[in-house]
Amino acid sequence: MGMNIKVGECMTAGVFTLPADKTVYDAARLLRKTNVGSVIVTQKGKARGIITERDIVHKVIAQGKDAKKVKLRSIMSRPLKVIRASDTVEDAAVALRSNRIKRLPVVDKTGRLVGIITEGDLLRVYPGIVDVILEMQEIRKGKPNEYFTGVCEVCGTYSEGLKRDEGKLKCEECIEEEEV
Repeated sequence: MGMNIKVGECMTAGVFTLPADKTVYDAARLLRKTNVGSVIVTQKGKARGIITERDIVHKVIAQGKDAKKVKLRSIMSRPLKVIRASDTVEDAAVALRSNRIKRLPVVDKTGRLVGIITEGDLLRVYPGIVDVILEMQEIRKGKPNEYFTGVCEVCGTYSEGLKRDEGKLKCEECIEEEEV
């Protein structure tokens, strides 16, 4: 099963940002005004961290801090985990799961912030994709001589004799063709 959908094809383009010296109050107002769940925190024009609604609740409100005095730099999550727009949605799903996060800022090849991708974005593209991708990764980690039933990732033919080859599940014919 090939996942050739690129992050840039399903991300939300455009991201709301605030400088690190702004307050949590400023971030909360922006989140409310734009109806989004996070804001990217910048320093000297570069994305350096992220603030989510959860950060505001847990790190400020629940601790009785004054949102008008707390600077974003003091509560932002960092280092900022990012993904390239040219990476696959499979890469994004794995990054979200392995980092235990729900959103990833997306950068272009020069490192410029161009969007954000969330678990919700992935599920809109392909319902159940996260589970399917993780299952495929587990299959690919199997023993070298294991056989599987399913669809060949090269030719798309159903086979009861799929074998893992170069990180993909392939039927015997495709494996033989590549050996020649």
